[in-house]
Amino acid sequence: MNKIFPDAGTALDGLLFDGMTIMAGGFGLCGIPENAIDAILESGVKDLTIISNNCGVDGFGLGKLLDAKRIRKMVSSYVGENKEFERQFLSGELELEFNPQGTLAERIRAGGAGIPGFYVKTGVGTVIAEGKDHREFDGETYIMETGLKADLSIVKAWKGDTQGNLIYRKTARNFNPMMATAGKVTLAEVEEIVEVGSLDPDNIHTPGIFVQRLIQGEFEKRIEQRTTRAREG
Repeated sequence: MNKIFPDAGTALDGLLFDGMTIMAGGFGLCGIPENAIDAILESGVKDLTIISNNCGVDGFGLGKLLDAKRIRKMVSSYVGENKEFERQFLSGELELEFNPQGTLAERIRAGGAGIPGFYVKTGVGTVIAEGKDHREFDGETYIMETGLKADLSIVKAWKGDTQGNLIYRKTARNFNPMMATAGKVTLAEVEEIVEVGSLDPDNIHTPGIFVQRLIQGEFEKRIEQRTTRAREG
């Protein structure tokens, strides 16, 4: 099975449809699948449900899809860097399913592992718990959360081999590995594609069985909040 495609647009051919659910890896702008996001924008697909920690920033990352009003619903844990997100949510244009960050991560992992639901303490006694099943374990109250799955997962890795085995680099790993397991189809974009056997098996984070399509991309790697210190002397 040839998993390698020349570009994101070609790799997404036949996968996109209006109203679909997409998981997008990344944390802030770190480790985001820039090429796939641009290709989704160019495709014209709309009414999307996006599962992602946040929604990029104004004009970059998932923020591009938000600006074009292609997103109907966000399933997220943090939205603080995007003014257009705030505007659309407060005006009722955008639906938001808010999650504590650890809960979001575990919901995605559970979806990829075939676990339909699980119980957590986080959110008990808050609006997060409203309408959810409550159970007691060892004298403590827990609420039930459900696993998350997607029609498509788009992830970004550092290196991948021709069979789709992936290695992420440092904090750019973030949500990418768990999302790679939770999509019906996973498209991975990497900085370098190498031959099978080039990667140390002990260092592989995502086995190729979870990756159906692979591209080598070009990345801007924009810094979300650049903070520098004046050089001494």
